[in-house]
Amino acid sequence: MKYTILPLLAMLSAFTWSSSKPIVVVTNNWTSQIVLSHVYGAMLGSKGIPVSYLPSKVSEQWGALSHGVAHVQLEVWEGTMNQAFNRLTANGSIQNMGDHEAKTREDWWYPDYVEALCPGLPDWRALKRCASKFARKEGGKGIYVAGPWEKPDEARIRALELGFQTQPVENGDDLWFELKVAYHKRLPIVLFNWSPNWVESRYDGKFVEFPNYAEACETDASWGVNPDFLYDCGNPKGGWLRKAAWPGLRSLSSCAFDLLKVMSFTNAQIADAAAYVDVDRMSHQDAAQAWMKKNKIVWQAWLKVCES
Repeated sequence: MKYTILPLLAMLSAFTWSSSKPIVVVTNNWTSQIVLSHVYGAMLGSKGIPVSYLPSKVSEQWGALSHGVAHVQLEVWEGTMNQAFNRLTANGSIQNMGDHEAKTREDWWYPDYVEALCPGLPDWRALKRCASKFARKEGGKGIYVAGPWEKPDEARIRALELGFQTQPVENGDDLWFELKVAYHKRLPIVLFNWSPNWVESRYDGKFVEFPNYAEACETDASWGVNPDFLYDCGNPKGGWLRKAAWPGLRSLSSCAFDLLKVMSFTNAQIADAAAYVDVDRMSHQDAAQAWMKKNKIVWQAWLKVCES
C-alpha cells in the first residue's frame, strides 16, 4: 500500500507545483538590470520556484506591476523613476521592497590619468582653466562627449562659463568607443557616465565635482554661483536604487518576497554583472551564472531566508 501511495503523492505534488503561477520578473533595456533579474530568477529556480521574464519599457512596467501581470523589478533608479515610484507606492499600487547598498550617480566623468593633464580635477574649476586641452581642433573649445539622451549640458556649460561644447554620440555604446580610444592613447577626455555601470569595473576614473545640486538650481536663476542662469550645479549625488514588487507577491511566494527584500547589490557587484555582457560579450543568462559563481557566499546568505 505504501509503495503505491507515495509515488502518487509525489506525482500530485509535482503537478500542483508545476501548474502554479510563475514569478514574473520585469527586464528593462539596460544590461545590469537584466543580469540582476536573472540572478534573482536563478536563485528562485534553485528552490524549485518557476520564474518567467517580461521585457518592458520603464514607462510600461508600472501598469504591469500594479495589476499583477509582473511581480518584481530589481532596479528602480531615483534619477529617472522616482516620481512614478513614489506616486504608486503612496497609493498602494506597488510595494517598496527596499534599497540596494549601491548609490546612483550620473554626470561628467574622466579616467584618472586626465588629472595629470588637467591639474585640479575633479574640481570643476580646473576644467575652466584647461578647457583647450580637451579641444579636438586648434583653437577650438573643449569637447564634452555627451550621451544620446536629453540633458541640460549646454545650459550648465553656459552657466559655469566652462569653454566647452557638447558632442553627443548617436547611441550609448559610442561613449565607450570614445573612452577606449582616448584611454589607449592617453588623450584628455571628459564624457557622460553613470554609476553603477560596467565602466567602474574596468577603468579607474572620477566624476567631475560641480557645485552641489539643489532643486533651486533648476528653477531659480539667482541661486548658485551664477545669478543670471539656471543649471549652475552638478547632478544629484548618492541617489537610491530600489526594488519594487506587486503588492501580492508575498501571497504568491513567501520565498520570492523575502529574498527580494533581503538581497542588496553594491556598486561594484552591479558593475561586474554588466561587464560580463558589455565587455566579455556573455549572454545575460551566462553573465548571471558567472556572477553567482564569483559571489557564491553573498547569494547563498541571501537565500537562507527561504529555508525557514
